[in-house]
Amino acid sequence: MTLTLRQPSMLAVMSIPPTTNQVQGPAIHVRGLEKSYKELRVLRGVDFEVARGSIFALLGSNGAGKTTAVKILSTLLKADAGTARVNGFDVATQAADVRESISLTGQFAAVDEILSGRENLVLIARLRHLKAPGAIADDLLRRFSLTDAGTRRVATYSGGMRRRLDIAMSLIGNPPVIFLDEPTAGLDPEARIEVWQAVKELAEGGTTALLTTQYLDEAEQLADRIAILHQGRIIVNGTLAELKQLLPPAKVEYVEKQPSLEDVFFAVVGDADKGSQDRTTRSNKK
Repeated sequence: MTLTLRQPSMLAVMSIPPTTNQVQGPAIHVRGLEKSYKELRVLRGVDFEVARGSIFALLGSNGAGKTTAVKILSTLLKADAGTARVNGFDVATQAADVRESISLTGQFAAVDEILSGRENLVLIARLRHLKAPGAIADDLLRRFSLTDAGTRRVATYSGGMRRRLDIAMSLIGNPPVIFLDEPTAGLDPEARIEVWQAVKELAEGGTTALLTTQYLDEAEQLADRIAILHQGRIIVNGTLAELKQLLPPAKVEYVEKQPSLEDVFFAVVGDADKGSQDRTTRSNKK
């Protein structure tokens, strides 16, 4: 499901104040961010905050400016105007401190397919000059349910496994803030759910995650707060419950619930897996 905004003029005037208690201050603070490419104005005064240890979804269609915002926050691009602070550091004047505080996972898994999963993790740990890189790799393999596949070449991994490994590599060095730029783009339904679970576990461990996505269900499943970026501006920002309050109250009607495609998919896949396991068990008994 991709984002379609039907009434941007109505939402543009609405503002929902943050409700999260931010005693330590926000992990990300953005005010008046602007960026243009020649005549194309990509960001037109973007404002938002991300509480520490939370998942913040920046939701928008293709070309809305999501990736541009992430590049500015991760010091890969300079803004034309406005200010942004990440983990307390200014992205323009304290770029080195920002880079030490963050990790960025792009739209495509940046893993070495020739190496094994464990070797990828060990390599990054060594490049960061960390002690006991092997122990760090083994711990991350356990956290992301990749221990059994750890010695296999990454070329044999599924899309979901590669993305989980990519996120695991991003966590080496325990960065307090991680940027996930459309982390499930191109993944199948099972792989998407695997990545969702990994992101949820990050937040439970205290990591702040800024997630960009164009999938409505992804933002709904993961985010503590959701901001909709449309034509270079944040037109609404709030929790899922707050965003739902922008629409008229729902009418209560009796509707017979039909199974969704997701229900069918996992029921069929589960039955097929169960049948395969039963046949293997019977074969072993013989």
